[in-house]
Amino acid sequence: MASKPASIPDSIKIAEDLELDLRAYELRRAGRVLRLERIPMQILLLLVEQKEELVTREQIVDRIWGKGIHLDTDNSINGAIRKIRQVLKDDPERPRFVQTVTGRGYRFIAPVSERNAAKPVAAARAALVEIPISSRPARDILGKPRIRWQRAVLLAGAVVLIVAVGSYWQRSRSHARQQTSGGRPMLAVLPFENLTGNPEQDYFSDGLTEEMITQLGNLDPEHLGVIARTSVMHYKHSQEPLDQIGRTLGVQYVLEGSVRREADNVRITAQLIQMKDQSHLWAREYDRQLSNVLSLQGEIAQAVANEIRLTLGNRHQATSLVVQPALSPKAFEAYDLYLKGRYFWNKRTAEGLQQAIEYFQQAVEADSNYAPAYAGLAESYALMSGYTGVPPKEFIAKARTAAQRAIQLDEQLPEAHAAKAFIAENYDWDWQTAEKEYQRAIQLDPNYATGHHWYAECLALQGRFTEAFPEIERAHQLDPLSLIIAADNGAILYFSRQYDRAIEQFHAVLEMEPNFPRAQMLIDAYVQKGLYADALAAAEAWHQRNPTPWTWTLLAYTSGRSGDRAKARLALQQLEQIGQRRPLDSLAFAVAYLGLDDKDKALAWLEKASMQHSSGLTALKVDPIYDPLRSDPRFQALTRRIGLAGN
Repeated sequence: MASKPASIPDSIKIAEDLELDLRAYELRRAGRVLRLERIPMQILLLLVEQKEELVTREQIVDRIWGKGIHLDTDNSINGAIRKIRQVLKDDPERPRFVQTVTGRGYRFIAPVSERNAAKPVAAARAALVEIPISSRPARDILGKPRIRWQRAVLLAGAVVLIVAVGSYWQRSRSHARQQTSGGRPMLAVLPFENLTGNPEQDYFSDGLTEEMITQLGNLDPEHLGVIARTSVMHYKHSQEPLDQIGRTLGVQYVLEGSVRREADNVRITAQLIQMKDQSHLWAREYDRQLSNVLSLQGEIAQAVANEIRLTLGNRHQATSLVVQPALSPKAFEAYDLYLKGRYFWNKRTAEGLQQAIEYFQQAVEADSNYAPAYAGLAESYALMSGYTGVPPKEFIAKARTAAQRAIQLDEQLPEAHAAKAFIAENYDWDWQTAEKEYQRAIQLDPNYATGHHWYAECLALQGRFTEAFPEIERAHQLDPLSLIIAADNGAILYFSRQYDRAIEQFHAVLEMEPNFPRAQMLIDAYVQKGLYADALAAAEAWHQRNPTPWTWTLLAYTSGRSGDRAKARLALQQLEQIGQRRPLDSLAFAVAYLGLDDKDKALAWLEKASMQHSSGLTALKVDPIYDPLRSDPRFQALTRRIGLAGN
């Protein structure tokens, strides 16, 4: 077709300032192009084409995807209609453009006017033809070609446009190859949607999301990076457009899907989308027994990795996953309890960790050989002291036993090695073992953001900043929305005496979460810069929001350093009164006395902290707070005892 027939409009005006340009395949408001993804645009064109007529969901499926396609089309249509309303600024309760006909479909109700057309839109409808959606055949999991035909969405005469779109598709694929040839493409697995209607099943859909991240991260780490769970969970129930999500996370591909669990069966849908042009590269729907869920996760991961490889024109073949056998009833019970444990572990609160421990314990009771549950126990016990303020000796023996058991059962578990490293670093002060175990965890899973994060901190505490910064940057790339990674990046900047950059980094975290504890190191950075008024204001504000022993410590330290010794002593008295009622980390008193420039008492409390095995002592070598003590032989002896003097 060399030219567009005269009877077909060039554009359709759907409001005073809204226009659909059929030649350019664009929606404009007052001449400005509005971003609308491919499927929402196709559905909008279909609705406008049949203005004032009911368009059923079946008609949309037939037109957009074709008959016989196995997709979660209900959710895809719902999402597309939501995006159409967002861009049109249409209220579903009082629609001006798209009216919902409950249980049936949709109707476009706004008046339209056509430009450069001798006949109405309805006249063009009869000229629709069937053409293939793409010159590249879709492939099933085994890689066999599968041709899919469907009706064109555009008006007759827009065949030229389809050809142009196909040309653009090929150009975009070529461009993608050029973009990623110098590095790995990045993929985000968005939270799988729980379609059971029961919020208590969120743990299962969230667990499936996390397991898919792990499977894909392990499949081809040299050629595919996968965003960590912390960042993608920000988009649970999110209405944010996919293109914005892609830009925020810095990914070229997104995997999204849903899960419906009923009795002993599970239905999982998944679709792979390329961010460059919002094209759907691959989609499947699976109905399986729950006992086969692990093998199904591997099957999906393999198909996704292969499809990305094909899209990039990469001849490298991803490592094939070992096919997992069906789980026995005992093993599935342990797996299900493990998912519940991870659900609460990821809340990162004292209460959440305690609940996680209970579920992980139940999992190992159901199956004493289930290694991931032991790894979960090790991580939970290792973190409990920091979240509860209880002396670490209450938890460390249990953490150590669980980590060793997990590694004994499955030496390939990165989380178990990271937990072992965390214990060696923070409680044993065994820096050599810590480094070896962090490296082992990263070797097992190069996409393990927490492994890179904790290893970066381990290096920084030894003063090895040249090595630490690349590791924390790697963690940030894999988990770009993680507040703790961003805050620890600020901590490493602070430890390396880059105070201005540290302050900027802490401010960025606090803008996202004003009460984030680790980012309160901003107060320390202010003190080191001599910005005492700012430090006092920040310390007082933090204490008002979160009165704890440690905030009294910060008030005592900051007041003392600013010259207000009376205020510092009042804060210290409050801290001492709390210490009379319950045990406190001795490090809190040491820092308070440093603010008052009482070096002897500060050193005495540091000695007590070493007897408690306070994890805060790992910063002795690099934290500027301790600079006034560095020439004292007692401090040097303590630093050697922590294993940091020779590093």
